[in-house]
Amino acid sequence: MKKIVIIGGGAAGMAAGIAAAQKNRKARVCILEHKDIVGKKILSTGNGRCNFTNEVMGPDCYYSENQEAIRQVLQKFGAQDTLKFFRSLGISAKSKNGYYYPRSEQASAVREIFQAELERLGVRIFTGMHVSEIKKGKKEFAIDAGDIFTADKVILAAGGKAAKALGSDGSGYALAERLGHSVAPVVPGLVQLKVKNHPLKGAAGVRTDGKVSIYENKKRMGSDSGELQITAYGISGIPVFQVSRHAAKSLYYKRRVRAEIDFLPEISAEAMEGMCRHMRKRDGEKTVFQVLLGVFNRKLIPCLLKNAGINPQCRMSELDNPGLERLIRACKSFPLEIEDTNGFDSAQVSAGGVRLTEIDPGTMESRRCGGLYLAGEILDADGICGGYNLQWAWAGGCIAGCSAALS
Repeated sequence: MKKIVIIGGGAAGMAAGIAAAQKNRKARVCILEHKDIVGKKILSTGNGRCNFTNEVMGPDCYYSENQEAIRQVLQKFGAQDTLKFFRSLGISAKSKNGYYYPRSEQASAVREIFQAELERLGVRIFTGMHVSEIKKGKKEFAIDAGDIFTADKVILAAGGKAAKALGSDGSGYALAERLGHSVAPVVPGLVQLKVKNHPLKGAAGVRTDGKVSIYENKKRMGSDSGELQITAYGISGIPVFQVSRHAAKSLYYKRRVRAEIDFLPEISAEAMEGMCRHMRKRDGEKTVFQVLLGVFNRKLIPCLLKNAGINPQCRMSELDNPGLERLIRACKSFPLEIEDTNGFDSAQVSAGGVRLTEIDPGTMESRRCGGLYLAGEILDADGICGGYNLQWAWAGGCIAGCSAALS
């Protein structure tokens, strides 16, 4: 009887367990999870609603040293395969602008249904198990988790380092390295950014539409638009999450990181100049603060004017052309020096991991250690917000589970 041990009971590990047990009903499959329940991290996904995949799916939605491997994995198990997989478990899906959620919008229900299916299939679940060593012998693997488990095949789905409280403590990287793998530098992804000498601190609590761009020295690394959140320590919100991995990677290499915020992304600098000149003529007796009050949040305006070197009580008619240019720069390219991220505990995902060149994307089997399969966040693939990281977990888990069961 084939013995398959899955290390990690998160999204990838549970998907692997279901796929393996479905493909080979004679196999003895077990999951070793070090938290008290499997799927704990799923509970926090999609703000508790579980955005589990996305209609728009492709390798350009992910970052990695090896985009081609991501393409091959998604080609083998894409968004439609995930929807079919969920339907087979009795989970109806609903789309919100291409973002797929369970119809109930309850991440807790997804976790419970997955666990119920594992139990129905006879997959044994061991919680509170911390794997300290995996050794490959001539005939089988020996997994040390306090107790010794033996296996013909091992699926390493131990997660990354993001959100340790939910189960990702980074221990899987050392296990992979001891089995011959190398790991691309791991940094927080989809995370808030801390700002040095924070010039927007006075606007903490403000939510505003904007565009954030990340620069390493003078090179723009990425940008995104949407609702920004200004905090006491820095900046947050979906657009910040989307570009945060660029900042984190640059900071890892001790490079200077700068963000620029466009607080009026819907119009060009030229259009703003025309608008300001018109207001200077029409509303010349109003103060600059009063004029901007019709455009920006009250708490944000003093920060913009301070950056532009303009007295809030300056009348529009008194604002000369150099002052107008400084105001436009402050509104369209407000500079922030990024000193850090909010760390792995606040991150939604890890960026970096076991290099994809070292696995077969058709099976998720290790090229360095036969009989070992890897799936999920432990690998060097991090997606943007929108269900992409869960899609990566389902895809890799299902491919690994099927491959391990049938090989």
